[in-house]
Amino acid sequence: MSEVKDHAGDNSAAIRASLLLLGATVAALIVANSGLSGLYKSALSAEVGFDIWRFDFSYTVKDWIKSALMGIFFVFVGLEIKAEFQEGSLSERSKAILPFAAAIGGMAAPAIIYLIITPDTLDRGWAIPTATDIAFALGVVGLLGKHVSPALKAFLLALAVIDDLGAILVIALFYGGTLKAWAVLGMAISIMVLAAMNARGVRHLSAYCLLGFILWVFTLQSGINATLAGVIAALFVPLKIDGQSPLHDLAHLLKTPVNFLIMPIFAFANAGVPFAGLGLSDLLQPLTLGISLGLIVGKPLGIMLCVILAVRLNLAALPEGASWMNVAAIACIAGIGFTMSLFVGGLAFSDDGLLNQVRLGVLIGSFISAVLGVAIILITSRKLS
Repeated sequence: MSEVKDHAGDNSAAIRASLLLLGATVAALIVANSGLSGLYKSALSAEVGFDIWRFDFSYTVKDWIKSALMGIFFVFVGLEIKAEFQEGSLSERSKAILPFAAAIGGMAAPAIIYLIITPDTLDRGWAIPTATDIAFALGVVGLLGKHVSPALKAFLLALAVIDDLGAILVIALFYGGTLKAWAVLGMAISIMVLAAMNARGVRHLSAYCLLGFILWVFTLQSGINATLAGVIAALFVPLKIDGQSPLHDLAHLLKTPVNFLIMPIFAFANAGVPFAGLGLSDLLQPLTLGISLGLIVGKPLGIMLCVILAVRLNLAALPEGASWMNVAAIACIAGIGFTMSLFVGGLAFSDDGLLNQVRLGVLIGSFISAVLGVAIILITSRKLS
């Protein structure tokens, strides 16, 4: 009975977080298209910070949100990834094959569609439609309640976790800057200390937080995307030590601020698309189309092809009690890229015009993906009843 209550509580929290994220997005769109648009832009572009010796801490407000607040978000993502691989649905090979196959297809197909549609000059954005927003996707599924089985929810979570791991690797490999040797050395030393702490069974979260912050500072200066420091630090937090779980304790501490503060702030800072002068031609821009179709078509197409292949080769089975239409619905919902897609888009492009096309493509693609997924679930549920 307690497990049911806990699940219901998590489900309710996911729904509230998704609604708040949606509210922040709507607020950004309203502000960006009102008399406050100038203030909105100037506030986000205002420079805040200082310099100390070799360390440059002078960034715009928007860059601080992207590097610092999202760094904390990626700590949370890293903790989720480690937990799933060590004790969750990805800890057993038989259960992990299907979401792994789905995630590979769900990243490859959107990237291919994007590259087919966009010109060579926009190649840098190929990773934008490959990501899944875990919070938003699970929130949408939560709204469907009993229409989605626990096995399907677990499949979506595992798929999204692997998807985010892939996005993290893409960010590390393709979206860095010019490396600074002294900062990379500082990163290496920080990581070695974290590894030593983990090996010696250090359980104090304050120690991991301090070293994680030091690692983030060096990563921020290194030319490597600073949010990767959060993931790396999270992977060294022990899952269990003498009956305690520092990993779950830290995840519990971060869950509320990440879902109810950091992600809405990020959405508000990045989702504001000015609609003034916007016409059909803007919706048909290659960048907008590449992203939106990558999410709407590429995600479900890639996921379903790889799931079908895995099942037909007897490498895996469909989630317990799930039909092919159920899986297709989840594949559509996985096309909700939103936060992760906006984040990658901000790394890929700096031009305001291109960024507006990115935002438009992400918003359209994520919205239609959600609607399609929900519609398929509800239609199939009615037929069954």
